[in-house]
Amino acid sequence: MKIWRYRPNIVQLQVLIWVAVLLLIFFSLLPMDGFRKSVIYTIVNTTSYAIIIYGNILILYPLFYQKGRFVWYGLLVMLLLVATGILRGYTTIMLYQHFLQLKAVPIKFLNLLNYVPGGILIYILSLVFRISIVYFTLKQQTEEIMLQKSQAELNLLKSQVQPHFLFNTLNNIYYKVYKVDPEAAGLIERLSDIMRYFVDESPKDEVPVNTEVAFIENYIALEKIRIRHGATVNFEKAYHPELRIPPMLLMTFVENIFKHGIDKSRKQNQVNISLIQKEDYLLFKTINRKVTPVVTQQSNGFGIANLTKRLTMLYGSKFELAIDNEGELYTAFLKIPLS
Repeated sequence: MKIWRYRPNIVQLQVLIWVAVLLLIFFSLLPMDGFRKSVIYTIVNTTSYAIIIYGNILILYPLFYQKGRFVWYGLLVMLLLVATGILRGYTTIMLYQHFLQLKAVPIKFLNLLNYVPGGILIYILSLVFRISIVYFTLKQQTEEIMLQKSQAELNLLKSQVQPHFLFNTLNNIYYKVYKVDPEAAGLIERLSDIMRYFVDESPKDEVPVNTEVAFIENYIALEKIRIRHGATVNFEKAYHPELRIPPMLLMTFVENIFKHGIDKSRKQNQVNISLIQKEDYLLFKTINRKVTPVVTQQSNGFGIANLTKRLTMLYGSKFELAIDNEGELYTAFLKIPLS
């Protein structure tokens, strides 16, 4: 029996929390102020709370505190609390005079400052609110990664029809062909290595960067035999040999080159690829001449979209992905952290 369980996303969870706050304030005011006044006071109070909370967690905290600008952060938090308290106090007093039909009297600044201390508690709650949002987001991302990993493993198991039988068969074919055509035998060996990579390496969380590069080079060698006039591929590499990265992160760009960036009628196709480790980052870049007519699928296809989702799950906002489709060249650039 399947039990239906609803799991709200982060936006829906926040909506539920604010609905609960609205109801709590409304029903606490209802016995004294009646329905109409309770609704208005609830909206005023909740709006001031939202300004403090989201002003802090969406603007002040990421733009100032996280960037080490602590003095500015403290000053702007105090300014936010004072401004919000004064605005809330002024609105509340004006509504009070309106509902009781009192004669409008000048509102003293000191009276407005009495509404500021209440915002301090809301500011503290905003920090708790932010921690809860970060925790919930990370928990969802972890569950999504685990689900995708389980699905990938399941798909891999379904596709593994005696893989070692296939490897052994390819090896036997390799030795037979090698006597007649060593070059063709080398291509068979590359194909065997690619298949072994899919079976043994791709399910892992991380693989040695040399293994990933070997996979890419084998793919390039097999693709080049399909091009009538050939292609010149310059692959620049500079990284620590013990470096490990998630598998299949770089393949999307290389695959796009041979799908959409090779002109089979041109006698010479030039492709430049670089994989450089720079400080705590790994930089990967591909450059190829665009084929006429331009195929927009290079930058808008499912491959790039899926890669972006995977990068977000792995690195959050710490990666950089850029596509330059202007001019005669198509350039793809990826920057990922190594720690």
